[in-house]
Amino acid sequence: MNVYVREISRFLGRTGLHVDIFTREDTPANVGKQVNIDENTRLIYLPAGPPQYLDTGAIYPYLTTFQDAMFQFITQNHLCYDILFSHYWLSGWVALQLKDKFQIPIVQMFHTLGRMKDRIAEEEQLEHQAIIPLKERNIRVAVESKIMQHADILLAATPAERIQLLWLYRADRRKIHIIPPGVDTEHFSPKNRQKARQIVGIPHDKKLLLFVGRIEPLKGIHTLFDAFVLLKQNYPADAEKIILHVVGGDVQEEAIEQLKQQSHSLNLQDIIQFVGAQPHDKLPNYYNAAEALIMPSDYESFGMVALEAMACGTPVIASQVGGLAFLIQDELTGRHVPVRDPIALANAIHTLLNAPEQREKLGQQARNVALNYAWPIITQKLIAIFKTLTNTPLLCCKD
Repeated sequence: MNVYVREISRFLGRTGLHVDIFTREDTPANVGKQVNIDENTRLIYLPAGPPQYLDTGAIYPYLTTFQDAMFQFITQNHLCYDILFSHYWLSGWVALQLKDKFQIPIVQMFHTLGRMKDRIAEEEQLEHQAIIPLKERNIRVAVESKIMQHADILLAATPAERIQLLWLYRADRRKIHIIPPGVDTEHFSPKNRQKARQIVGIPHDKKLLLFVGRIEPLKGIHTLFDAFVLLKQNYPADAEKIILHVVGGDVQEEAIEQLKQQSHSLNLQDIIQFVGAQPHDKLPNYYNAAEALIMPSDYESFGMVALEAMACGTPVIASQVGGLAFLIQDELTGRHVPVRDPIALANAIHTLLNAPEQREKLGQQARNVALNYAWPIITQKLIAIFKTLTNTPLLCCKD
């Protein structure tokens, strides 16, 4: 979601619109900070609890503080906004309060839905079900429902998300518009693979597979571990020549340490390497160095990392769920596998590793599809939506 907000804001700014991004102060260094991140686009930090990382549930009690700070910032600086473009349910709550104060229309994008995540958790009794208290889950769903009632437009990333809004929340179908996220097709583009492999540090006798994303149960990394166990058992020659880079999280955090211990217990330590979160400018090298991106997710509202890989000409092996079922075209841009099916995942990896010509063809076709999601294209679709709500061509202006 952070990547989406940053990129769409940058590209909106480049069209001449003025965009302010409001976020909470999450480190002492960000207290009172304002940053110009691109043409006509600035990032503004406001207080909402202590200036440190907080889980979602811990942020909710501070939303009133954030709303008050945002109201004060707007009034003191004599700002007038034409659109409130809110993301996730927490920001949507703030937008609802400001809508009433300033009479500004809201365009809301949820990125993930509480009821959808709860359904997945209940089906599989995932670890996070016990971590997220019932009260917090109920609050989220109640807030999401209220946002859907009062927002002017609801953006869905895919037809699947539109259906979820309709059936799980009974959202007004007249408010829902489908506009997918985009990708910077210049930043994420095909590059010399050998050079990319050298930069990432891949031995000449190894093939790289890639997992990119947050380290949480819904991302399906345990399914990927099970698939590698099967790969070692059924296709030992493949297992000898592959390594998996897990890109995401902090290599020092407890969740990563638990995964490291699990990889050792499964005798996968020679295959799996945890490299932590990587800077945005380094990700294209990882995608270009990889044979494939693996996304064994239980739930994805869209799957922006899949789009980034595709833009680099890298095929994607993904669960046939949510946005991945929409974005990945089986045997055209990658491969679909049933969700939580390590056998199918192991077989798909084996097939791709041993069909280099097919891998190249899938990668080329993936790049061609990704070009349809270039940010300038997506930005113009979004501006067309904005224009239905305001007669003013600017998102932000000073009196």
